[in-house]
Amino acid sequence: MTDKTLYLLQSEFAKSNALIAQLKQLHCPEDAVVLMGDAALFAHDVRLTEMKHIFVLQPAAEELARTLPVHIQAIDHDQFAELVLRFKRCISLK
Repeated sequence: MTDKTLYLLQSEFAKSNALIAQLKQLHCPEDAVVLMGDAALFAHDVRLTEMKHIFVLQPAAEELARTLPVHIQAIDHDQFAELVLRFKRCISLK
């Protein structure tokens, strides 16, 4: 477990842009981000390229598989559960 934060971005498409801006202000280099739902459509956003630990939850990853940036890792539900357990704090941005 770590003192760093896991951010879950799960929002409607129209709200995702604002949430990424909010995330940019909160995010530290050791934090991780999971893009879920419509937020996964923002995988190519340049504001996310500086972040090291970004994940996309499947099945959204399957839809983006051909175009998923190399710095973003696709994870299944079991991997997601393991990821959540590694963090002491989890913040959901909706």
